[in-house]
Amino acid sequence: MDDDADIISTFKMILEMNSFEVDAYTSPVSALSNFKPNEFGLLILDVRMPNMNGFELYRKIKSIDSRVEACFITAFEDYQEEFKESFPMLDEAKYFIRKPKAIEDLVNHVATLLG
Repeated sequence: MDDDADIISTFKMILEMNSFEVDAYTSPVSALSNFKPNEFGLLILDVRMPNMNGFELYRKIKSIDSRVEACFITAFEDYQEEFKESFPMLDEAKYFIRKPKAIEDLVNHVATLLG
């Protein structure tokens, strides 16, 4: 989930080339309205989005399906502290990816989290 269609397209293509099933959305509102419990194992969420940030979206989805996990992607360091405060139980190295490295790390993160 990212508000940039080009990034979504690239992530989706890379993950599908590595045998992952992917649903992609550019709007947190449409992602939330299309979410179905027990259908997704991992959410990949951009932190900075219009209407609702990735942390808020994850909290809302987590209230629908407590088993779903999330990996947060951002180009902005500003959100690192908020991530640590909001989700102290999540390992930052595993669940928080900086966008410049996101493409090279994405498949490894997804495989590790779903493996």
